Amino acid sequence: MIGLILFLATQAAALPAARPCTVAETAELTRATDAPYGLSCRAVLTPGTRVTRRIVIEGSEASGTGIDCRGGALGVPGRQTTTRTPTVAVLSRRLEGPGWSRPTDVELTNCVVHGAVRIWGMGANGRIEDLRASSRTADHTAAAQAAAPTRVRLTDVTFSATGSIPLYVGPGVTAVTVERPRFTGRSVSTAVYLDAESADNAVIDGVFDIRTGREQIAVDGSARNRITGNRFDLRGRGGVFLYRNCGEDAVIRHQTPSDNQITDNVFTRAGWFRPRAVVVGAREGNRLYCRDDAGWPFGSSLDDGDHATGNITTRNTVRR
Repeated sequence: MIGLILFLATQAAALPAARPCTVAETAELTRATDAPYGLSCRAVLTPGTRVTRRIVIEGSEASGTGIDCRGGALGVPGRQTTTRTPTVAVLSRRLEGPGWSRPTDVELTNCVVHGAVRIWGMGANGRIEDLRASSRTADHTAAAQAAAPTRVRLTDVTFSATGSIPLYVGPGVTAVTVERPRFTGRSVSTAVYLDAESADNAVIDGVFDIRTGREQIAVDGSARNRITGNRFDLRGRGGVFLYRNCGEDAVIRHQTPSDNQITDNVFTRAGWFRPRAVVVGAREGNRLYCRDDAGWPFGSSLDDGDHATGNITTRNTVRR
């Protein structure tokens, strides 16, 4: 078994990078149109370039792709994005019959993103039935992670939110690294959402200067993540909440929000009476829809509790 794991890891590491985009592909990427663009190469943009069309990075054939904006922008300033129409979508594709085709090793560098980035495996494009059906099997966490994008790196990206969550990491997504991000604008929900069964992601050395309707980072049934070295302007809202959103959409949450590291962060303008900078076990089944996944002998169907264990929350500074 160990030998097989090492072999698979070696094969993943040896995956060839996507080829550089041709001049014609770069011209098409930057063409002024509302039609989405399916990216399958590595683009290096001229400094100051603005890409106004939505970008879709889908399936294994998009592995190794990415964009170095060199200070340029993706999306249209102020344009509302939705869960179905993000500025950049990194997503898996359902194959005919069993299985998924997923992208790996995707990079966005030195970009301003107006709107949102969504990284999604099962449940993408509204296919919640795939996620719901998988959640009714005992090995759902492993299945969701095998189906979802992995090894996505977002470096020096400014997220200018226009309503929806600017960075959504979907069910089963693993190994997303967000380094030196800046979050601005407004979100009706959170700035970052780490959804159920996702794991091993990192948000490092970021600046959160964003108006949110809720806490700034939600860790919803997501495990082994690192949230470290960030600066949060809370404006009286919550900071990082760890919980398990049992029963929503009748999807059973298997994984608990455990073994995360929330360290060396600075939270300013925290609420005076309830600062709530880091809350471990933020829900404990306190939602009416928790009963919607009843009837199965595992996960949140069996027990609605958050069961947030093994989390490390040290050296965080809270200022009112």
